[in-house]
This record gives sequence, C-alpha cells and structure tokens, in this order.
Amino acid sequence: MTITLTNPAGLPEVGAYHHVAVASPGRLVFVAGQVSWDADGVTVGAGDLAAQVEQCYVNVATSLAAAGATFDDLVRLTVYVVDWTPDKLPVFLEGVARAAARLGSTPAPPATLIGVAALDVPEHLVEVEATAAVG
Repeated sequence: MTITLTNPAGLPEVGAYHHVAVASPGRLVFVAGQVSWDADGVTVGAGDLAAQVEQCYVNVATSLAAAGATFDDLVRLTVYVVDWTPDKLPVFLEGVARAAARLGSTPAPPATLIGVAALDVPEHLVEVEATAAVG
C-alpha cells in the first residue's frame, strides 16, 4: 500500500502534519483535524462556535476534494469541542447546517464528539477530523 500525503490548495501549510493522507490501492483518505483557519491561516469566527464548525466542515470538504473524495465518501468523523456541554448542541448543529447548505451536502457518517479542555490555539473552539473511502 502506498500512502500519499498532501496539503491541498486553499488550506494553510502547517508544517507539523499534512492535511490529507491517501492510501492506495483501496483509497482510504485520512483528513487531519481541521480547525477554523482560512487559506491564510487566519481564524474564522473567533468566539463563534457555529461559524467555526462551518469553517471546519468547509476545510474537511476542501481536503476531501483534493483527494478526489466528497462528503458522500466519509466513513468517519471525529469532532473535538472545547469545554463541551450538552447545551451547546443547538449552536453546534447550526454550524453543521450552515456548512451543509454551503456545500450542498449533509454529512452523516459514524461520528464521535469529544469534549476537550483546549485545542492548538486559544481561539479555536472546534476541530474536525475525517476518514473517507473512495472507489
């Protein structure tokens, strides 16, 4: 099996990891945890969980597209939310709905939501990683 690591256009170069790993043949696509950075590495939606969820999902879609995949190919999502409490669910789902409307797709693969104390930088409230299977 060959693993190809890429950093797709439209996402910032991070240096510590690649945004996408594609395993061939069998084409499994592993997307690194995506935070609410835009292509220039600027945080989108500081302090706004829904806006950050939306940007994370858009970044996952960008990563999947670079590997020839879409949300329809997702087999797993893992979501990390800072200081998670169940009362945040409506705001989280608002962000998912906004991303779905923007992308024209509603991802519904197996998923896990994990509450965490902090992420990589203080302004990030959510991180989403994904696994997809293509062809």
